[in-house]
Amino acid sequence: MMNKLEHIVTWEIPNSWCYAKLEDLGSGENAIVDGPFGSNLKVSDYVAYSTNGVPVLTTKNLEGDYSKDSVRYISQNKYEEIKRSKVQPGDILVAKIGSIGKTGIYPAGMKTAIIPANLLKYSVTHSVEFKYVFSYLNFFAFQQFIKIIATATAQPAFNVTKFRKLPIPLPPKDEQHRIVFKSEELFSELDKGIENLKTAQDQLKVYRQALLKHAFEGKLTAKWEAGGKEGSKPKAPKPLAPLITKELAELPELPKEWGWVKVDVYCDLEKNSLKAGPFGSSLKKEFYVKKGYKVYGQEQVISGDWTYGDYFIDEEKYLELESCKVKPFDILISLVGTVGKVLVLPEDIAPGVINPRLVKITPNLKVVVPEFFKYYFESSFLRGLYKLKTHGATMDVLNLGIIQELPFPICSLEEQKRMIESLEARLSEVDQLDQTIIVALQQAEALRQSILKKAFSGQLMPQDPHDEPASALLARIKAEKLSQSENKKGRT
Repeated sequence: MMNKLEHIVTWEIPNSWCYAKLEDLGSGENAIVDGPFGSNLKVSDYVAYSTNGVPVLTTKNLEGDYSKDSVRYISQNKYEEIKRSKVQPGDILVAKIGSIGKTGIYPAGMKTAIIPANLLKYSVTHSVEFKYVFSYLNFFAFQQFIKIIATATAQPAFNVTKFRKLPIPLPPKDEQHRIVFKSEELFSELDKGIENLKTAQDQLKVYRQALLKHAFEGKLTAKWEAGGKEGSKPKAPKPLAPLITKELAELPELPKEWGWVKVDVYCDLEKNSLKAGPFGSSLKKEFYVKKGYKVYGQEQVISGDWTYGDYFIDEEKYLELESCKVKPFDILISLVGTVGKVLVLPEDIAPGVINPRLVKITPNLKVVVPEFFKYYFESSFLRGLYKLKTHGATMDVLNLGIIQELPFPICSLEEQKRMIESLEARLSEVDQLDQTIIVALQQAEALRQSILKKAFSGQLMPQDPHDEPASALLARIKAEKLSQSENKKGRT
């Protein structure tokens, strides 16, 4: 089998530069190591936080999050068993499983820590410019090297031995300093622009939620008198207990033509108009077939595309799960992980059933416009009401019982339609602005990579003929490492 490293193609560099391997620029015996595998670090090894505990890092830490929720701990005794994988402040961290190639720096002032199996640490020798090496690991071309050595499994991963052998263009020491100084100067201006763009993006999110808040307080449209059958509230087959006076007192004030109700008022009068997906054992993967009746799950709701996904069941199973079948204009709600996302099914859907991770509502179209429900359910106001109840041990979980207890606003169909029309016009403007910001952020990242490309090909700064060649620097680093290794053997 061909070695994947043979597919690594380097680029032309100045004569005073040379190519090294990542391991050549490492410091110490365990310069590039990953965390302990399997039985060497089990869940049972973790202990409650204490001043003597040793932190075990996670991929969250690569983004600079070192809060208690993102770090677990092991005892000193356990640390002694696996200290080969220790991390010191200033070490570079790289994800080697999952989000492969994602990097971070273990900050100064932190305690000695341990990495798990999905991370590796890279201790860079003081003989080279640390920031130069770290920037290189984030360079697009190097990230492509990572993908080349990765294995295609359920989660992408790469081998540490192959990582050590990956090439890095090495300039003379003085030129490394010049490259870092110039690139940081350019990145400083770029980062200011990116920060402003992200601030604007955050402001758009706040504005979007403010629009939704005003919409469901009846402030986006003129007050309409609810009248006739449109404003009536028919009873569902199994009506829920109405909101009590105390609950109503805690809710925002609505226009006098509006009211607070529970979700059953929105539902169609027929049976199973408010239904959770079947129990897991009723719809296992072994029941799936290549063609048949579609199985609707969170992938459709989260993507906003009902055609997405390719899970099907046969007619016999479909008839067995008839209570969970979907209809045109049904409202689907995600229950696990990414909770509270809503998809309104169009008129031309394929027949099928929902899976256990969804709730479906068949709306009474004489009472509610499905989009009215969607916008309200995805608003920060309602999310704030159910968020505390949905927090699970490993992920958030919503359920039908929680949904049945939530308050929902009701007004005439005519006002709902006017509100949606007004809301969508404003949200369309928000979406256009957001898309403009996304494009600008992509352009900023392209500019960053363009700067890095010049930096790592010797085009960012002019060459200085008085610089010591990088080959001499690399030879000296190797000689120092060899001397240290021999001294250690002698002491042993």
